Amino acid sequence: MIQIAVILLTALVFSTISTLLARWVALRVGVVSMPRTRDIHLTPVPLLGGAAIYVAFVVALLIFNDRAYLRELFGILAGATLIALVGLVDDRWGLRADLKMLGQLGAGAILLLGGTQIQLFVQPWLNWGITLFWVVGLTNAINFLDNMDGLSGGVATIASAFFLLLAAMNEPRQVLVGAMAAALMGACAGFLRYNLSPTKIFMGDAGSLFIGFILAALAIKLRFPSNIPLVTWMVPVCVLALPIFDTTLVFVARLRRRVNPFTTAGKDHLSHRLVALGMTRREAVLTCYLLTGACGMVGIYMTQARLYEAYIVAGALAGGGLAALIWLERSCPGGVRRSLPDRMRSSHEA
Repeated sequence: MIQIAVILLTALVFSTISTLLARWVALRVGVVSMPRTRDIHLTPVPLLGGAAIYVAFVVALLIFNDRAYLRELFGILAGATLIALVGLVDDRWGLRADLKMLGQLGAGAILLLGGTQIQLFVQPWLNWGITLFWVVGLTNAINFLDNMDGLSGGVATIASAFFLLLAAMNEPRQVLVGAMAAALMGACAGFLRYNLSPTKIFMGDAGSLFIGFILAALAIKLRFPSNIPLVTWMVPVCVLALPIFDTTLVFVARLRRRVNPFTTAGKDHLSHRLVALGMTRREAVLTCYLLTGACGMVGIYMTQARLYEAYIVAGALAGGGLAALIWLERSCPGGVRRSLPDRMRSSHEA
């Protein structure tokens, strides 16, 4: 437990320092989000916050020395490095959506080669397929969620805290999950100080894609020996329910309007709709934090729930999400912009 605490504090300190350094570098090399009429910010904002999060995460994990998990850790870090580089290139020069997707699939393949995969089915190819679907889906969900100051970083911090708590509740088999969750929590929290409104730096795609990938890997690695897989597969889904809901909402809204969800930017995310309903941006972000915390508590309950109890709760959660989606689409559908080139879209317009 002492090692976990040291990892968390190391990530927090390095993230705080490296975020300031990343901001200084970004302003000088021109990796910035320029303000436009549709943006919230009025001055150029650096986009290298994701690099700071990545560095803090990796440096903190250098403390981790359990050799039994080094192969899996190397696979996770290799995939995360690839996805962070894809995001960094997109932040600097812009990438087509298909190239970004190819990079995400490549990172997911590296994860599989490292031995990290979902194990729900007897047939290996089914496990490989659902693993890639989960990794790509959640990576994009966190990327989509990065649409308001402090939102994606704060939700990731809270989700990481729940993964850390779940790992502590299921010791000793969750050593790697605990170390990675602590490192990600500290890295995101250190960055968040400079990303809250008024923001001084954005994480960019390098940060949001990296965070999504690591959260996906953490969800896969979680194990719950006190309960059955038919129940416990829902635990990480509950913890990450808010970004999953936001992405589902955006996809439904854009497909209904016959526009490409990946190449279209707009104000149709959950946070935008909360603002449209009368909240301030800060209130909308804090509401998303509270919802993430509530879903995390449901996830903790699921670890001890019986089969029928778990599916009743899951059904209620899914039904509530569906009702919220329908209500939001009817009451404040939001706006989209067709065919916006990737390189012209800032982190707060996904």
